[in-house]
Amino acid sequence: MKPAYLKPFLIVVFIVLIDQIIKTWVRTNMYLGQDIHFLGDHGMLHYTENNGMAFGMELGGDFGKLVLTMFRIAAVVAIGYGLVYLIKHKYHRGLIMCVALILAGALGNIVDSTIYGVLYQHGKLFYGRVVDMFYFPLLSGNFPQWVPIWGGQDYIFFRPVFNFADSAISVGVIAILIFQKRYFKHEVPEVSSPHSEMVEE
Repeated sequence: MKPAYLKPFLIVVFIVLIDQIIKTWVRTNMYLGQDIHFLGDHGMLHYTENNGMAFGMELGGDFGKLVLTMFRIAAVVAIGYGLVYLIKHKYHRGLIMCVALILAGALGNIVDSTIYGVLYQHGKLFYGRVVDMFYFPLLSGNFPQWVPIWGGQDYIFFRPVFNFADSAISVGVIAILIFQKRYFKHEVPEVSSPHSEMVEE
C-alpha cells in the first residue's frame, strides 16, 4: 500500500476497532437501560439500542430501517471513493484525515445495522440495532412559561445518546466546517500584464 493511503486506512481501521470493542464491552457487561456514572449526573454510560441514525434518531418501521441501512452502505461507498479521490489528487492532509474519520464512523455503525441483527437475534441481515452508550446531560431545567411552543416543558442539554462512531463523524464534519478555508484553498495563478514589464528598445 502506498504511504499516502496508509495513514488514512489505519485511522479508519483503528476507529472501527475501538468502536466495536466499546460496543462489545457494553453488550457483555451492561444490561439494556443501565447507567454507569463517571461524571456524576452529567456524564455516564447509558446502554441503549436504536434502529436509526446517529444520536438515536430513527426512521419508522422495518422498511425505514432497511432503507436507512441501504443508505448507509451507499454513503460509505461514496465516502470511500471520495477519500481515494482526495488522496490521489493530493488534497490537504487535514481534509483527508477528516474524511477518514467520517468514513470510519459510518463503517462502525454499518457493522451494527448489517450483522448485529444476525449475531444478537434482533432480526435478519441489515436489520440490526445500533448500540449507543455515551450520555452527557450537562444542563437540565424548565423553559419559562413565556417561551413559545416549549414554555413550561423540561429540557436537557445534551440529550442524545451516542457512540464512538458518531463522535468520529461529528469531529470530522465539524473540523471541515471550521477549517474549510484552509482545506479548500485554491491558489490563483498570476497573470502577467503587458504593462508590467518595461520593454527595452
